[in-house]
Amino acid sequence: MLLKDFFIGLSQNQQLNSLAQNYGKHLGAKSVVAGTTIDEMIESVKKLNAQGIAATIDNLGEFVSEEKDAIQAKEQIINVIDAIQDHDVDAHISLKPTQLGLDIDYDFCYNNLKEIVDHANKFDIFVNFDMEDYGHLAPSFKLIDELSKEYNNIGTVIQAYFFESKDNVEKYKDYRLRLVKGAYKEPEEVAYQDKNDIDQNFIELIESHLLDGKFTSIATHDHHIINKAKAFVKQHNIPKEQFEFQMLYGFRKDLQQELVNEGYNVCTYVPFGDDWYGYFMRRLAERPQNINLVVKQVFNKRTNTMIGIGAGAFLLGRLTKKKQKEKKDAK
Repeated sequence: MLLKDFFIGLSQNQQLNSLAQNYGKHLGAKSVVAGTTIDEMIESVKKLNAQGIAATIDNLGEFVSEEKDAIQAKEQIINVIDAIQDHDVDAHISLKPTQLGLDIDYDFCYNNLKEIVDHANKFDIFVNFDMEDYGHLAPSFKLIDELSKEYNNIGTVIQAYFFESKDNVEKYKDYRLRLVKGAYKEPEEVAYQDKNDIDQNFIELIESHLLDGKFTSIATHDHHIINKAKAFVKQHNIPKEQFEFQMLYGFRKDLQQELVNEGYNVCTYVPFGDDWYGYFMRRLAERPQNINLVVKQVFNKRTNTMIGIGAGAFLLGRLTKKKQKEKKDAK
């Protein structure tokens, strides 16, 4: 729990976030982010498709407070939809309502989302609404409920650490759902705090939606959970067309390919853009073991032994030294 709190704290550090956006490429961010431009991202998706892996594309960014930034994000996502169509890649969209203005004005956000969903619907492209922290759950679900009256190309995410997640899986059983453990720091009044409790609830949600729901995206790198899911679908004769395993770009690539070779549907969550820092820190908070999966890719050979908290400290030190050097050179 301390390590999770540490990474959550890093994800919310605005100074580090700003520096990381400037120097992410120097620190190896490209190993966990599929480029900073649409063209770079599309090339990454094509490589995944060639391996039999689909993609859900995330234009990085969240908690936007200026209308111009939300409009820019909306236009970028629409451009991504066009790129998916133009390049005929196996991919769909993932987005965060706060990036489209949920913290600015509900109606403003709704109109931005409607424009995106409507554009995607013209090409039969699915749009997944990522769920964020607890304070944004209710308005995010309200957006989905309203848009669903007109569109059927949308789905959402259910986070297993929330007490209300079982009710939400039941409520949205007719939707395509991505099931995850959860990656934000939430109070004990609304969310499980113990890993075992979260894992158990996660497994129950997966089994429930596999039996009674529409399409299920099982989003985890945890091979124990994956093996339980594989055994469950076999026991209940659930067709492979009814679900997929989802993992993050740059993580467990060997396992993703292994699942493809076994005949399972696999989808990679493909983030792109400069605003990668908060995203990456929350992935480590969600499962600190993830640091072991990417440390060799993100840091050079001299820092391969720096894992866990040491890795975060290394990142802070590198960014700070880089900034200090630039200030010195500018004098």
